[in-house]
Amino acid sequence: MPSDFAAIIAGWYAAHARDLAWRRPDATAWSILVSEVMLQQTPVSRVLPAHAAWLQRWPEPSALAAASPADAVRQWDRLGYPRRAVRLHASSVLITTRHDDEIPASVEQLQTLPGVGSYTAAAVASFAFGRRHAVLDTNVRRVLARLVTGAFLPPAAPTAAERRLAESLLPEDGRQAARWSVGLMELGALVCTAARPRCTECPLAGDCAWLGLGRPAMPPRRPAPAYRGSDRQCRGRLLAVLRASAAPVPPGVLVSAWHDTDQYRRSLATLLADGLVIRCADGSLALPGDIPS
Repeated sequence: MPSDFAAIIAGWYAAHARDLAWRRPDATAWSILVSEVMLQQTPVSRVLPAHAAWLQRWPEPSALAAASPADAVRQWDRLGYPRRAVRLHASSVLITTRHDDEIPASVEQLQTLPGVGSYTAAAVASFAFGRRHAVLDTNVRRVLARLVTGAFLPPAAPTAAERRLAESLLPEDGRQAARWSVGLMELGALVCTAARPRCTECPLAGDCAWLGLGRPAMPPRRPAPAYRGSDRQCRGRLLAVLRASAAPVPPGVLVSAWHDTDQYRRSLATLLADGLVIRCADGSLALPGDIPS
């Protein structure tokens, strides 16, 4: 690796970074936490309007904590994986009551928040507070795999070796380390992409192990599971009915929203288990927080 590796990434990022609200100098730690939760398994293009609307409605954790989980699920709308909305609401309550409405700065404290795992905690600690942590998202892992090990794609799940490599390359200064991590993310998102890397545009092409090996054959990609007709689509349809109602819904109304009774029952069972749907005493169904007292 060249000694000015981090400087190369920083320079490239300064010239090519997208204008994303959570990356601006005035972005709050709350904005960064919300963005990291929303970006889990969701592309930036869909997160941008959802993030802006969320922050406009709930500009700090205490504002969300004062709302209900049902409000959070409704605001989440069709962003996907709505458990994240419930967990973000639960996190806002803990941040308000335990941390005086301030996002905790340490990885250890961040990981006590619902739905905040090791990656999200490292990302928030790094990007919001300048703490020196390796931030291993999919883009960073792919860039480092090609650049250092010569593999076209990293393993399916992060390994201890990947983490050691990422930590060994971090600049010593926390703010520079954060800049390095976000620069690698952007490089992976815009240039070193999963399917068609644009190597001629890469500032590190001359040091890339994968290029040096002659761009070994890319392994076949597994087709993504179909969404149409899936349990995910069924769950989304059931939640859409509940989001549209301000009151609990009789089971008969909900079952009519999906054509396959067995799939309906299976999907409803997972929604109940996830806490996204609550069964009332009379058997009707509601979003959490919508049950009348």
